[in-house]
Amino acid sequence: MRGAPAEAGGRSIHPAPATGMLAALAHGVMLTSGWRRLGVAALAGAVGALAMPPFGLLPALVVSLCLATWLVDGAATGRRGNLGALLPCALIGWAWGFGYLTAGLWWLGAAFLVEAEEFLWALPLGVVGLPAVLALFYGVGFALARLVWSPGAGRLFALAFGLAAAEWLRGHLFTGFPWNTLGMALGQNLWLMQGAAYLGLYGLTILAIVIAASPATLATGETTARRWGPGMVALLALVVLGLLGAARVPPGPDPLVAGVRLRLVQPNLNQDAKFRPENREDILDRYLELSDRAAAPDRSGIADVTHVIWPESAFPFLIQRDPASLARIAAVFPAGKQLITGAARAEEPLPNERPRFFNSILTIAAGPTLGDVYDKVHLVPFGEYLPGPLDAALRALHVRQFVAIPGGFTPGTRAAQRILAVPGLPPAAATICYEAIFPGAIVPEAPPGGPPPVPGLILNLTNDAWFGDTPGPRQHFAQARLRAVEEGLPLVRDANTGISAVVDPHGRIVASLPLGVEGVLDADLPARISGRTLYASLGDTPFGILLAACLLCAWGARRRA
Repeated sequence: MRGAPAEAGGRSIHPAPATGMLAALAHGVMLTSGWRRLGVAALAGAVGALAMPPFGLLPALVVSLCLATWLVDGAATGRRGNLGALLPCALIGWAWGFGYLTAGLWWLGAAFLVEAEEFLWALPLGVVGLPAVLALFYGVGFALARLVWSPGAGRLFALAFGLAAAEWLRGHLFTGFPWNTLGMALGQNLWLMQGAAYLGLYGLTILAIVIAASPATLATGETTARRWGPGMVALLALVVLGLLGAARVPPGPDPLVAGVRLRLVQPNLNQDAKFRPENREDILDRYLELSDRAAAPDRSGIADVTHVIWPESAFPFLIQRDPASLARIAAVFPAGKQLITGAARAEEPLPNERPRFFNSILTIAAGPTLGDVYDKVHLVPFGEYLPGPLDAALRALHVRQFVAIPGGFTPGTRAAQRILAVPGLPPAAATICYEAIFPGAIVPEAPPGGPPPVPGLILNLTNDAWFGDTPGPRQHFAQARLRAVEEGLPLVRDANTGISAVVDPHGRIVASLPLGVEGVLDADLPARISGRTLYASLGDTPFGILLAACLLCAWGARRRA
């Protein structure tokens, strides 16, 4: 019959286009245009946010990236050449990123409600404005992907190249903000997260994109092999990643550091009028009572632990300049016990300069004796300081950052200061608040001509009270937990309102306190892994290799097409 496909050996030699409901959906998405196309992209991005903590729904990222793939497929319709499709793809990427970030970061609005009389006007800037700006990275990423786009499985590597490059740029440019990087879709499961020890967060991001986008070929492949092949390979890769991770996690608990018994204090202080200088005595009373509380019949308090840890910004005053408060601490802490606490710290100004304030970690021994200090390096823009010329301009308008410090905090130096020396503890890689979300920045680089630092734990003090009972504090903890796997170090995390926890170097939660409760957490300290992880040794080099491989695969597929 004329028009019927020729047969050879019982098989059609003509391509058999995908049919059915999925194909109809894909083709409908491809044919969208204008505001409808941008709306679909934004909705797809918002669905993808469900793959992030605390939900962890990996199928949501599958839906999100399949829709994104079909949108890019249709972006060049009616346009001449690949360059003519760059702007539509960039707009799709921006809309996808806006939906993803708005759905994943809406909880930032809670911070503007703490002092609503002063900051409510700025709530739209945080909830909508920040995602709108950060979404520009995704616009660039989708445009990069379209440059090497081709039909078939090759476009999966194009999407991975563009999106992963965008995520890396988002995490590094303009002080960086790698919150909810797509690799976190794989960074929550104990077995899957072990890949971070070799590839880091950004390497996991490439795997997450390729795996999640691969089912898009089910609706567009011209043959059975091209429809099902990419998805089957992706599923196999996911299984292999999980099995390798399971083999890496030891069957029993990690060994412990001898002679160390930690007490993490979680006071659950609200970030409101209660946290004021006039309430200093009540706040200090609360910390001291919790520190010496009998947590169990066999635990009488400070006498049964070696180190007590208090969270970031523990006091609404400068404790280093308050002898009376230091004396009260000394009266409770006997000789041989160490207090590690977050606190604002001040230095005397140089001539013709204003005082300098630091967001710090202080170590205090009996006496009281002030020991080693760490000053936060990576400050939060607008939260802890006002960037550049905005400082003077906004102060002239009587607008300040969230933390009411004159002139904002001063960043600490980037030398080996991050390694905190605490008697009785291994050297600690100190981080304050969101410093723990930056992969590769936990352990400082080796000094010129010297060996790299060898910390024994990651210490993270934070105060997430600004964000209440929202996904924000849970996302923060999940990202800090992944740093333990990347570096092969245990994580000790003390948070004002939670989540406080001790995590072993394989990412297993040894002990924790949930969000929004007052209490203390007594735990031993797991030992670091022997040697260094591949990621700790090479940093983002494996990611760079994977990114280049995606580019070559996408370019090769395009040349063949």
